[in-house]
Amino acid sequence: MKYLKFLLVGIFFGIVLVKSEAVSWYRIYEMFRFQSFHMYGIIGTAIASGVLFLQISKRGHIKNLQGADIYVPKKDKGFIRYIIGGTIFGFGWALIGACPGPMYILLGTGVYSMLIVIAAAILGTFIYGVLKDKLPH
Repeated sequence: MKYLKFLLVGIFFGIVLVKSEAVSWYRIYEMFRFQSFHMYGIIGTAIASGVLFLQISKRGHIKNLQGADIYVPKKDKGFIRYIIGGTIFGFGWALIGACPGPMYILLGTGVYSMLIVIAAAILGTFIYGVLKDKLPH
């Protein structure tokens, strides 16, 4: 029962993404072909909101569920790994037409072919876990 709030937030988030057409393959296709501002507007709004709330939480005005300050550790691993990872993520997003969150939303809307994509994502995550110690980080 204590996790019901997370389920409700997830359902609300899914409805917002469906209604804003952020999970639409056609909108994603338009974005990757630079034919529409729609997805860039959604992503830009998400980035701006994330930066704003991160800065507010760093200043101690937002607490976690236990009432403690939110601590964001510094990342000093290098910039190139984010470029490579983001490129791989982008290729997968362009190929599939959905990033990880909307895969489940699309499944919930009746796009059952997403079961294959979800299975492949789980398999890829498992393979990464097996190979993680052998990869350069």
